[in-house]
Amino acid sequence: MSAFIATILASCSDREVADSSNPFLNAYNTPFNVPPFDKIKPGHFVPAFEKGMNDARTELDKIVNNRKEPTFENTIEAYDNMGKLLRDVTAVFTELCGSNTNDSLQKIEVDITPKLAGFKDEIRLNPALFKRIKSVYENKEKFKLDPDQEFLLENLYKEFVRFGANLSPDDQEKLKKINQEISLQCVKFSQNVLAETNDYKMFVGQKDVAGLPESLVASAAQTAKDAGQDGKYAFTTQRPSVFPFIQYSPDRDLRRKLFSAYCNRGNNGNEYDNNKILAQIIALRAERAKLLGYKTHSHIVLEPRMAKNPENVFNLLNSLWEKAIPVAKNEIKEMQTIINREGGRFKLEASDWWYYAEKLRKEKYDLDDNELLPYFRLENVRDGVFELANRLFGVKFIQRTDIPLPHPDALSYEVTEEDGSHLGVLFMDFYARESKRQGAWCVTYQSHHIEKGSIVPPIVVVNCNFSRPAGDTPSLLTLDDVSTIFHEFGHALDFMMNKSRYNTIYQAWDFVELPSQIMEHWVTEPEVLSFYAKHYQTGEVIPASLVEKINKSGFFNQGFSNVEILAASLLDMAYHTLEAPVNIDIQNFEKEYFNKIGLLPEIVSRYRSTYFLHIMSEYDAGYYSYTWAAVLDNDAFDAFKEKGIFDKATASSYRKNILEKNGNMDAMQMYINFRGREPGIEPLLKNRGLM
Repeated sequence: MSAFIATILASCSDREVADSSNPFLNAYNTPFNVPPFDKIKPGHFVPAFEKGMNDARTELDKIVNNRKEPTFENTIEAYDNMGKLLRDVTAVFTELCGSNTNDSLQKIEVDITPKLAGFKDEIRLNPALFKRIKSVYENKEKFKLDPDQEFLLENLYKEFVRFGANLSPDDQEKLKKINQEISLQCVKFSQNVLAETNDYKMFVGQKDVAGLPESLVASAAQTAKDAGQDGKYAFTTQRPSVFPFIQYSPDRDLRRKLFSAYCNRGNNGNEYDNNKILAQIIALRAERAKLLGYKTHSHIVLEPRMAKNPENVFNLLNSLWEKAIPVAKNEIKEMQTIINREGGRFKLEASDWWYYAEKLRKEKYDLDDNELLPYFRLENVRDGVFELANRLFGVKFIQRTDIPLPHPDALSYEVTEEDGSHLGVLFMDFYARESKRQGAWCVTYQSHHIEKGSIVPPIVVVNCNFSRPAGDTPSLLTLDDVSTIFHEFGHALDFMMNKSRYNTIYQAWDFVELPSQIMEHWVTEPEVLSFYAKHYQTGEVIPASLVEKINKSGFFNQGFSNVEILAASLLDMAYHTLEAPVNIDIQNFEKEYFNKIGLLPEIVSRYRSTYFLHIMSEYDAGYYSYTWAAVLDNDAFDAFKEKGIFDKATASSYRKNILEKNGNMDAMQMYINFRGREPGIEPLLKNRGLM
């Protein structure tokens, strides 16, 4: 036991650590069996992790020491049921580290993450377990498996092979060390980004907030007050602060200052610098790929996905890049015309983009984001996605006040079917705070599966980072924020409606964004706007004239939007198609690569290397997934457009063939079952103005 864990245990009272009072080690006794967040303390995690791993080891021993012939039931299903306590603890811990971390959790995270990585390898590299799995795989015909069982077995066997089951004992030891080091460095990278984001505040005076939305000014005043600077205004590198500021502030120097702080997080040569950490992660991933017999890290990642190999990814990204660059160049030309006309003797810079894009939108479409803000009150948008889900699938969302919350900001809902039967529990946690990482995400505390013949329903949480209400002004959202809620809610529906029998599911990660991104298509449909876009003061539904302006401006800024996300996707692939040995300087590599592909200097990649959190977990060699899934979601939404955006039959087919089966069937087959054919790229090109 490490000295750190010993310290943690010693610092906790016997009551906190004892089995009799540790919430993880006892029945939750909460509504719908949600985690008892109000009782969980940092001191409970290490004992629960240790017991969870030991319980799983005991269960593993029973599997590998079973003298009976390996079967699907005594090997594959038994493996799938292993480690319930460890799954539960990990789900809560991981989510709290992302949404409500503190010093204690961060210290535990640094210590426990390599241990968990080592434990995964202990299981995946167990020769006796793999021998049994392989036996079932090679004799699967005689077991007469159903499609769900065949899918689980096929993917489980290949996963074990992909993660080193066939390596020699010496190489497996090398692999274990690499995996543990990667896991530790990824934690450090993420913690550095959070620290860097929280550390920065730009304080300004009254004259410097001219032209900014009232809600932003009120929020900045509150941030400054909380920081002990009453009477000042503070802007941070949190997205709800930085981007509205650079969109509306007429002060070019302040725009450049704040945007530079945002873009250089993790790249300031201080204790939170991520350059060496990222270089080490990239090198270790390449070394691991070589050890496993793969050309690059991307070849490992893409093998089980729809894309299959990096060549297919680059083909899609490069074809869209070639179409997007000319569109972006034209946007630059239009904004430079405005600068010149106003007498500005300077060339458009990246930090100017949002400010002059807003002027251009106002000029071309007579549309100002400030006109839209009052109609997008957070609570109305939330109720709007609930109404949309009800119209499509008949589900209802009932707020509960008797369920423990993961954070006081969170809200809890029981989700029911049309007939009132229980479907699951949904938490929604909307506001930014220093203890929460940036971005928006949706995960589960518990996924749908069958346990001892009974359905275990899902428990899902949606996290966003919106500005809090300030004074008399509620939380008002931009149109992009609205899309974010619809997007994450799409993930929540995917989790809620999944019908997996097993704990282990195998979602193709470049398919997983289809359920989220398709929801964004409903955001600006006039019929949908009519039931959620209501003025927060008057209750007036958004005027038809504004809706018309929104729809007319649908292709606006698409060059920029495509280029910035494609740049990040290409950068991710560039890192993860490097062959071992790798020894790179992150800043030089990034600069040279963007020069090579012709990234316009007026556009910054959606994510720069040192704060590219996506590639720390699950989206490594996978950020392209948003674009890959965009082909699917644009094509899929056409099915709704053809029959009507609330068409029950189409929604039922989508639920049955996509949401219920996701992770339990081949991704392309799911799509064909829904659409009747493979997806076409034309709807994507059309909807992004790239045809």
